Amino acid sequence: MRYWIETLGCPKNHVDSEKLAGLLVAEGYEEAASAEAADLVVANTCAFIEAAREESIETVLDLSERRRDGARLVVTGCMAERYGGELAAALPEVDLVAGFGQSLLGTPVTLRATPAFDLLNLARPAPRAPWAYLKIAEGCDRVCGFCAIPSFRGEQRSRTRDDVLDEARALVAGGVQEIVLIAQDLASWGHDRRRAGVAGPLEVLDEGGTQPLVSLTRELARVATRVRLLYLYPSGLTQGLIEAILETGVSYFDLSLQHASRPLLRAMRRWGDADRFLERIGAIRALAPEATFRSSFIVGYPGETEDDQAALIDFLDAAQLDWAGFFPYSAEAGTYAAARDDQVPAALALERLREVSEVQDAITARRRDALVGSIQRVLIDAPGVARSVRECPEIDGIVLVEPALEVGRLYDVRVVASRGTDLEAVLA
Repeated sequence: MRYWIETLGCPKNHVDSEKLAGLLVAEGYEEAASAEAADLVVANTCAFIEAAREESIETVLDLSERRRDGARLVVTGCMAERYGGELAAALPEVDLVAGFGQSLLGTPVTLRATPAFDLLNLARPAPRAPWAYLKIAEGCDRVCGFCAIPSFRGEQRSRTRDDVLDEARALVAGGVQEIVLIAQDLASWGHDRRRAGVAGPLEVLDEGGTQPLVSLTRELARVATRVRLLYLYPSGLTQGLIEAILETGVSYFDLSLQHASRPLLRAMRRWGDADRFLERIGAIRALAPEATFRSSFIVGYPGETEDDQAALIDFLDAAQLDWAGFFPYSAEAGTYAAARDDQVPAALALERLREVSEVQDAITARRRDALVGSIQRVLIDAPGVARSVRECPEIDGIVLVEPALEVGRLYDVRVVASRGTDLEAVLA
C-alpha cells in the first residue's frame, strides 16, 4: 500500500504531515512517487485565512481528479478540524474527513469526538534535507482579535524538554544540521506546563526571570549545528532569550509584530507599538550588527485608518527589516474582529498591501545588495542551493552556489551578486 500527502499552509502543518507519514509507515505503507500512484491520498489543509481555505478546497478537488480508481481521499488538518461536518457534506468526493489526532484509515466520512493520538509526539520519517522543523508546542493561549487558531488548535500544550531533545537528537543522527523551532507562540513554550504544575526543573522561570525557552535553546544548540527560532511574540523576546539566540550563532529574529500603530494593535488585542519594537530591534543590533530580522503584518484590519497605514510605512523605513510578509485581513468566524462594524473594504486593503509591499521590497533589495563582497558560511540544502543564517528555509531567499558542493555540508562562500531576494556566491 502506498500513500501521498499534499501539505498546505505553514511549517507547523509540514511537521504534522511528517508525523502522519511516520504513522502510515508504521502501518505498513510506503510513500508513492505521486498522488496518481497512491492508494491513500491525503490533503493536509490550512484554514488560517480565506485565501488559504480556498487553496485547500482547490487542492482537494484537484487530488480527487488525479487519484487513480479505487484510491481513498482523506482530508485532514485545520479545515478538517474546524469545519469537519460542513466539509464532509460539501465534498462528496472525499472518503474521510479526519481532525487532529484521528486515524486516516477509518471508513466513515465523519469526525470523532476525541483524538486517538497526539501528533506532537509521533515518530517521523528519516529527514530528507539537512534542516528540519521541530514543533515544540501546539495551540495558543492568546486572544488576538483576528485569529481563530485557538478555537480549533486549542490552548497551548508544550512538549516536555526530554521529548523535544530526543526528537532533535534523532533528527541530527539522520543528517540534520539545522533545527528550526516552531509553535504558534514559541516564546511561551513551557508556560502552560508551569501553570499546570507539571513542569520539570528546566521548564520553570528561574530567579533571574529567564523563560523556559532560554534553557531549551541553549541545550538544543549543543545538539545541532544551527538552531533557528520562528514565531516569537514580541513581548516574549526577553533579554535572556535574545542572548541565548545570539549564542547559537544564528542571529535571526522572526518577530510576530502584525502592525506598528499602537491604537490598531490594541484593537487587534496585541502588545506593543512602533517605538517599543524599534527599541528592541535597536538593542539587538547594538549587540549584533549582523542580526537578521523578519516579521509579518496584517493590513486592512477593521478600523484601520490612513494614519495607521502611515505609521506602518514609517516603521518599515525606520526598522529596515531584512524580510517581511504582508497579508490582507480576513474575517474569521467567531473572532472579535469579525463582529466589528468598521470593516475595511477589500479593495482598499489590497491597495494598502501593495503600498507597504513596495516599500519593503526596496528595503529587502538594498539589504541583499549590501551583502555583495561579504563572506558567508552556508549550508547546502540541495545541489546549487544554499543558505546562510540570514535565510530561513522555504521562507526567505537563497544563496546560489556551485552544484558540485556537497549537500548537507557547510562552506564559506563569497557573495558575488544579488539577484532580487537571492544571492550568488562562490567558494571563498
